[in-house]
Amino acid sequence: MKDILEMQFKDANRQFAKFYQKEYAEWMAGPDDDSPTLSHRLLPERLPQVLEKAKDGQPVFLVVIDNLRMDQWRMIEPLLLDKYRVAKNDSYFSMLPTATQYARNALFAGLTPAEIARVFPQYWVSEDEEGSKNRHEKALFQAMLKRIGFEGKSDYHKITNLAAGRKLVEQFHQLKGNDVTAVVYNFVDMLSHARTEMEVLKELAEDEAAYRSLTHSWFEHSALKELLDKMAEWNARVVITTDHGTVRVGNPVQVKGERSTNSNLRYKVGRNLGYDAGDIFEVREPEKLGLPRPHVSSAYIFAREDDFLVYPNKYHHFAQYFRDTFQHGGISLEEVVIPWVELETN
Repeated sequence: MKDILEMQFKDANRQFAKFYQKEYAEWMAGPDDDSPTLSHRLLPERLPQVLEKAKDGQPVFLVVIDNLRMDQWRMIEPLLLDKYRVAKNDSYFSMLPTATQYARNALFAGLTPAEIARVFPQYWVSEDEEGSKNRHEKALFQAMLKRIGFEGKSDYHKITNLAAGRKLVEQFHQLKGNDVTAVVYNFVDMLSHARTEMEVLKELAEDEAAYRSLTHSWFEHSALKELLDKMAEWNARVVITTDHGTVRVGNPVQVKGERSTNSNLRYKVGRNLGYDAGDIFEVREPEKLGLPRPHVSSAYIFAREDDFLVYPNKYHHFAQYFRDTFQHGGISLEEVVIPWVELETN
């Protein structure tokens, strides 16, 4: 049965990639009744509804768990049901690339990456710049809230390590009085990257089932669980969502690029990229898909299903090294279809 399920899922991913590639430009051009909600439209469309449901003085928390797959959410959901009930268990589609720099900036800004680069050039960090690509999320979030007519008190916190999580738990009382508080929690993303580099984590999270189990174990004893318990004590309305998921890759696809080309294994952006057009989704007019163009001749390419992009230099070494690792940036059900969950206290 497991083999049959895996075969069906592989076929579903193949069909989904074709569907996504065919419809994506139209979705980005403008939403209609049949369009899924995409990253840059998520908060402008759904946050006002959450705020509207909040009673007078009831705080709203937006919890963005970076790189949370839908199946991982299903694993941690039961751990919350003693204090919460699920008012809405929904999903939305991550935009391309399904990577933090693009999808999460777009989520908080309520704008496409190209619009951020044009309207807030001081907040867009391009591929070839050093440092964090998401260091301006708070400013983008506040600008988005203002644009949708929100006039209350807002706050934003990013948790990137255990110490920061514990500190926010200890200082949670300081959030009293906020109408909306966004909390970005980076652990799941760090787990997927660490798994690529550490043999012991490869053993602990050998496949999707083990990866789900590891996520469940972490969440059960995490500072994030403590934060959610404290939110419940305040009778808060809580949204749990993410910016993109992740997929276990298995099939290497050879591409060529200049030294300045980005290192992500599921998408590339650059000049003079060499590839077989049948192997990837190519975008030669990035502006039509809401993406900034770093150079006049820049193009984007995206891996589909469980493919990953490898350079010819030491091809076999890197193909072997990255096979069966969890990556994101391209087109797959696991990366694109991600949770939007609204919780109310019991």
